[in-house]
Amino acid sequence: MSARAAIFGLKGPTLRDSEIAFFRESDPWGFILFARNVESPKQLARLCVSLRDVVGREAPIFIDQEGGRVQRLRAPQWRDAPPAAMFGQLYADDAEAAKEAVWLNHRLIAHELRSSGIDADCAPCLDLAIEGADAVIGDRAYGSDVDVIAALGQAAMDGLIAGGVAPVIKHVPGHGRADADSHFHLPRVKEGLDLLTATDFAPFAALKHAPMGMTAHIVYDALDDSAPATMSEIAIGYIREQIGFDGLLMTDDLSMKALSGSFAERTERSIAADCDVVLHCNGDRHEMEAIANVAPLLAGKALERVGRAEAAREQLEEFDVQSGLTQLESLLAGVRT
Repeated sequence: MSARAAIFGLKGPTLRDSEIAFFRESDPWGFILFARNVESPKQLARLCVSLRDVVGREAPIFIDQEGGRVQRLRAPQWRDAPPAAMFGQLYADDAEAAKEAVWLNHRLIAHELRSSGIDADCAPCLDLAIEGADAVIGDRAYGSDVDVIAALGQAAMDGLIAGGVAPVIKHVPGHGRADADSHFHLPRVKEGLDLLTATDFAPFAALKHAPMGMTAHIVYDALDDSAPATMSEIAIGYIREQIGFDGLLMTDDLSMKALSGSFAERTERSIAADCDVVLHCNGDRHEMEAIANVAPLLAGKALERVGRAEAAREQLEEFDVQSGLTQLESLLAGVRT
C-alpha cells in the first residue's frame, strides 16, 4: 500500500503515544525534524528508528541543515557548519577551492546526519542574495551570481549524495527577491519574466536534475498574480515545463503564515497545482489530521518521483572524516580571517 503524500513533524524528542497512533494510521511518506526534537546523537538515532518502526518502512527523515543560521544540529554535540555566503566569498578568489570546500562541507553534513539516522537534507539553498530584499535569505545564499550559485549548489548536492543523504533544492523558483519573510507574510515579486528567467530562476534550471525541490510561498506576478507558487498550477507548470524540474516537488511548510485558508484547503490547492508532497512542520496534531484527511496516497508520477528521491539515499562512499575536516578548515582559513 502506498504512503500518503505528506511529510510531518512532531512535538518533542520522543514519540508520544498519540503521535504513534496518528502516524501509524495516516502513514506519511516522511518526517521532518527540528531543534525541539534533538537532545543528543543517541537520542536522535533512537527517534529515527522509532519513526520508521511506526510506519514499517525506511521512510525518509528530513532536516534543515544548511549551515550558518539554519542548522538544527548544533555545537557542542555537532559541528557548526559555515553559512553559504562564506563559500561564495572563497569562490571569488579560487573557484575550484570553493567547489571542493562546499563538497567537503556537505559530505561532512551527510556523515553527521546519517550517523543519527537522518537521510534527507533541505539543502542547498539556490536563492540569490538580492540587495534590498527581505533578510530571510541573506547569507544563506552563495551569492548573487547565477553561475556561482549553480556551481556551488551542484557541489553541495554531490557531497550530500556521496554520503547517502538526498538533497532538496530550495526555494523553487527563487526566494531571494522576496519583499517579506514567508514565515510571517505573503511575499510578492513584481519583476518581469525576462529578468527572473535570467536571474532567480536560472540556478534551478541549472540543477533541474535534482532529486527533490521545495516550493516558495511567493506570488510571482509574472507567472500568476493571484496565488503563491506553492498553490499555483500556472507557476508549478512553469517549474515543470520551462525550468524543466521533474524531481519530487514538496511544498514549503503549510503552517507558514504566508498561506491562507484551512489546512485542508492548503493541501488540496497544493496537490491540485501539481506539488507531489505537502510538508507540515510544527507537529500540531489537529492541523496534521486535517491534512491527512485530504492528502492523497502517492500514485502515478508522484510515486515515480518518490522512487527516484529515495534512490538518492543509496550511495555511500568511503570518507575519512578527520581528513575532510582538516582539509575544509585549510580551504576556509583565509575566508575566516
